[in-house]
Amino acid sequence: MLFWRFLVVVPKSSAQKELGKWFSKAERVVVAGVGNSIRMDDYVGVRVVQDLQGRVSEKVHLIECETVPENFMPQIIDFSPTHVLLIDAALLDLRPGSFMLVEPERLITSPAFSTHMLPLRIFCEHLKETTKAKIALLLVEPEKSDFGEGLTPSVQASVKEIVKALLKVLPQ
Repeated sequence: MLFWRFLVVVPKSSAQKELGKWFSKAERVVVAGVGNSIRMDDYVGVRVVQDLQGRVSEKVHLIECETVPENFMPQIIDFSPTHVLLIDAALLDLRPGSFMLVEPERLITSPAFSTHMLPLRIFCEHLKETTKAKIALLLVEPEKSDFGEGLTPSVQASVKEIVKALLKVLPQ
């Protein structure tokens, strides 16, 4: 999970439209779910990827990164994506379950705290240099990130909404 301050973000109300625009010329897509299975809503990114399994075309590569997306760098590079979407929980000071589509360049360089080994901004910068793909983060406000399993109802509802939106915009 990330704890970020943002320069520019897209609110949930227009995130679905922004996803459509962002994926408009996508040919090969990696959707990477980030999160910790024992930190409740922090697991949101991985849950979205799990719910997409078996429902996307061969032009979409789904990866359950958990807390170490950098370990999947070779797999992402080998797929030669045009677009990479990372989904993660982030404290956004919004209503739980709210989500935002954010370009990594819009993030302030250093988070106050991160549960990831390598900060996602650095990971995204390296990924962009290596693949030349468009990179974005879909960030979801958690309700609870305490130790425990399972998503809260507000975040689970957002998972369903995100999956529905992604199924409409991912390449077929």
